[in-house]
Amino acid sequence: MSTSPTTSAEARHAPHHHAMDTAPAPQGATGVKGVLLPVAIVLVIGSIFVSVFLAAFHAPRPHDLPVAVVGTTQRLEQVTGGLELGLSGGFEVKRYPDENAARRALQDRKVYAAYVTGSGNSATLLYAGANGPSVTSTVTGAFSGVAKANNDRLTVRDVVPASAGDTRGMSVFYAGFGVVLAGFLFGMMTYQMAPRLEYRWRLASLASFSVLAGVLVAAMAGSLGFAALPGPFLGIAGIIALLAAAVGSATMMFMRVFGRAGMSLAAVVLLTFGNSTSGGTLPAAYLPEWLHPLSEVLPVGVGVRAVQGLSHFNNDGLTTGIAVLVAWILVATVVLFWLDARGPRRAAVD
Repeated sequence: MSTSPTTSAEARHAPHHHAMDTAPAPQGATGVKGVLLPVAIVLVIGSIFVSVFLAAFHAPRPHDLPVAVVGTTQRLEQVTGGLELGLSGGFEVKRYPDENAARRALQDRKVYAAYVTGSGNSATLLYAGANGPSVTSTVTGAFSGVAKANNDRLTVRDVVPASAGDTRGMSVFYAGFGVVLAGFLFGMMTYQMAPRLEYRWRLASLASFSVLAGVLVAAMAGSLGFAALPGPFLGIAGIIALLAAAVGSATMMFMRVFGRAGMSLAAVVLLTFGNSTSGGTLPAAYLPEWLHPLSEVLPVGVGVRAVQGLSHFNNDGLTTGIAVLVAWILVATVVLFWLDARGPRRAAVD
């Protein structure tokens, strides 16, 4: 019985196709390397986490924390000298013409306290409890010392109090930490669970995750839930959604650019450095100089400040936050487009 040329050709090529279809997946590290490599990676990441958080918070003190003084030149010099004597380099003193101007600066978070001198030896300290108990303790302690040294009768007033559902001022930190963790997990799992998903569908998944995260967090932390963030629902939801999208897309970008190492890099950059410099527990002025700049460029820092501004401080940080978060999203999605969508097309043409 003869065999046709076509059948013979199919028979010759069949084993080749079968071999490609059933090629075994890479098994990863084995032996001593398989035992020690995970230990080393996790210990390095853990050591970075502990060292960065200890550097930021083991003995927090302000560096050039902006404060306002209202009064004569002589009184300004007295207050400035007293603050410097009590905490050298801790405060940046700004002079304001009257109490109303100082109060507006405090409400806009241009300053963190205002010392208003009056007639005789009277003085009033204005502060914002919404900045949290650590800042409140710093400014009240420092200015109480100044008042005592100058024999001032000091009256203390909280002009921007914390919300009833956030008496310790920590809710924005926990909300930000949770969103960053969720964004990191999403960025990691989308490639693990759907490695061949088309670029447009992966972006649709990112958008769905981000919008839902924004709505859920705003509902839980806002007036519908714990009443910890009293800002407008849509505003809070929008910033949280941008934060989730920025972290999720950045994690995806790290993984696509750096491969297996990308997950570890994303954890260090976004989780460790991002959360430690977020300003959710203490303002950026309390950070060491080498960490301070990160609060202005990493997603969680600008996102937290924008949420705080929406909730308490006349939209302080909102414009900058939106711009930085959108920039992260744009850069990440462009890189992913080049690698996930454009790359296969170029390979097909070649």
